[in-house]
This record gives sequence, C-alpha cells and structure tokens, in this order.
Amino acid sequence: MKLIQTKRNNLLNPLQAVSGIVEKRHTLPVLSNVLIERVGNRVHLLATDLEMQITTNFDSPQKNPENAQVTVSARKLQDILRALPEQAEVALEIQQNRLQLKSGKSRFNLQMLPADDLPKLAPAATDAAEIVIPQKSLRSLLLLVQYAMAQQDIRYYLNGMLLVVDGNVLRAVATDGHRLAYATISIDSKTADRQEVILPRKAVQEVVKLLADSDDEVRLVVSPTQAGFNIGTVNLVTKVVDGKFPDYMRVIPESYAKQLVLERAELQGALQRVAILSSEKFHGVRWVLGDGHLRISCANNQQEEATEEIDVPYKEDTLDIGFNVTYILDVLNNIGSDKIVCSFGDANSSMLITIPKDEHFRYVVMPMRI
Repeated sequence: MKLIQTKRNNLLNPLQAVSGIVEKRHTLPVLSNVLIERVGNRVHLLATDLEMQITTNFDSPQKNPENAQVTVSARKLQDILRALPEQAEVALEIQQNRLQLKSGKSRFNLQMLPADDLPKLAPAATDAAEIVIPQKSLRSLLLLVQYAMAQQDIRYYLNGMLLVVDGNVLRAVATDGHRLAYATISIDSKTADRQEVILPRKAVQEVVKLLADSDDEVRLVVSPTQAGFNIGTVNLVTKVVDGKFPDYMRVIPESYAKQLVLERAELQGALQRVAILSSEKFHGVRWVLGDGHLRISCANNQQEEATEEIDVPYKEDTLDIGFNVTYILDVLNNIGSDKIVCSFGDANSSMLITIPKDEHFRYVVMPMRI
C-alpha cells in the first residue's frame, strides 16, 4: 500500500523538525522511531522521548482512501533522504512488515514497529496560561539565558530554565550555581493567573532550534505539568521539571557602587586572547581594576602567561578579582549590545553585568580564587 509520494524535501524538512529529540540508543526500541500517519491527503509526523513530543504535518497531493500509520527509524529515514538528490521524487510503501522507500532506481526496505507501541504525552491540563508572541522575541529571550543552565547537575532543577508568566511579563532565568542569567520581555497574556515552570534543558535547546528570527507568531501554553510551543506547523510539548527553583532575586545584587562601562567587542576580544593560555581545568582569569585601566591576565601549569590591558573610565579603589573566563565569554557572545555595564562590590563579591539603559537583563557571575 502506498503511504506517501512526494518530493524529497517535502518529507525531509518536517522529518528534521521532529527527529531532533529522538534518542539513538534507548531501552524502548520504538522511541528511536518516528510515527508517520496518513489521514486523507494529510501526513502527520510524531517523535517522542517520553519527556517531550514533537508533531508536525504536511499535505500530500495523492488521495488515498485508506488511512495508515507506521513507525520507522527516524535516523535511517533521515539519512537516506539526505543522501538522495535534492529534486528527487520519493515514495513510501507498506509491504508486509517493511516500509519500502523508492526513488528512481533506488530501493530501501526499512523495519517497522507497531504504531500503537509508540507512547504519546497526555493533553495538558486546562489551567494553562496562553501567550502569543513573535518568534524572534521568544528566541531572543531564550538565547539570553540558556547558556547558564547546568549540565547533569545533581540538583536536577538547575538542569533547565525557569519560565515565569506573570501578568504582562514573561521571565526566563537559568543558573548552574556559579552564574545566573535573568531576562524579561513584555507580553500580552491571555490569562491573569501566574504560571511558573522549569523547562528541561533539552526542550529549551530544541525550541531555540525551531524558532526563526522573524515576526511569525509562536503560541506558548504553560500549565503546572507541561509547556507547549506551537511554531508554524510544528507543535512541541514537554513535561516540566518537578522541583523548586532557587530564589533568584536574592542572588541579583542591587547596590554595587563600583561601575564600569565597557565596549563589548573590545572586552570580548581581550578575553578570547587571554583564554588561550588559561588553565584547561579551571579557565580562571584575573581582573585588576586600577586608575584608568583594566588588566586581564592568566597563567597555566606550564608557566605560560597572557596579559591584556584596556583603558577604562575607572576612578574607584583598586580591585583584584578572579573569574571563570568561559562564564564571561558566554554572556558576551549572546548579547547584542555594543556596550555593557560591569558592577562590582569587593574582591569576594559577584560581578553584575547589565546593558546600559535596559532593565530587562541581568547576569551575575561569582568570583573564583586565582
């Protein structure tokens, strides 16, 4: 029975949209598969890893009175389609317990698993906050904080991003215990109820991949147990992390007297050069702020040293403080502002990085001993 006949890209593009979450090795073999379902002249694709589910659909012009659904290896199908010529015509046919892909004189027979074996996430609860915003606004918000998420931390609630719908504000916060990123955007929320969830790290990264830098809208639905993102024809639903996020407002300093306005690109270049000789294990760099200059230096176990000096409008007391250079480069690589403001307490206090005349972004990085 013929399942689909279409151009290669008509199938490959939606397949790529859903297959990013598919695990290569899983205890449940069907989770390596993508569900392909034909309903009339509409083709639906679904992939899941039990925590997250992505669906999309597209039109297939061939009318088929008989609906059908199969699951097949997402990676293998994607690799075959990528290897075919861009303008190739492809046909998928169900032949007993195999899915045959035909294109020109090429034939590929793929193993199928029962479609009913693929688990699906239950629908979200009704007490959800719903927001519609431009894709580029949500993408910008997530990019401003996602790099601060923890990786495989035993405090599992740090391995993700806090998302807060609070009236007409959408807030995103991430921390790994050594640095914290905080950003907000204005929204037109369709609910008065505040919703606060922790999105898993993998879900955040997948949403960023799907979002375009455009004014096209994304519909965000947040409930106590799930978050859903409608992006064009793609719908991503993820379970949220069950845990209590740290009190981030206590971490963000409010009254640092020492402030320094820096050219972002100049500081970024100096840090990138110094980082070449920083310790591969600790990535520590030393900042010495004196009258009219910022000296950045580091040394490694091979007794190699690097020093950069930047002229700055600084007239306060001398400050000698160490930081992980990667943490500072992360924020400089992800904010678009030409200038940044660095605020300091003393040598044992965190540094606060903000954008001039912008109340919507805060980045806190803890000091380290050099």
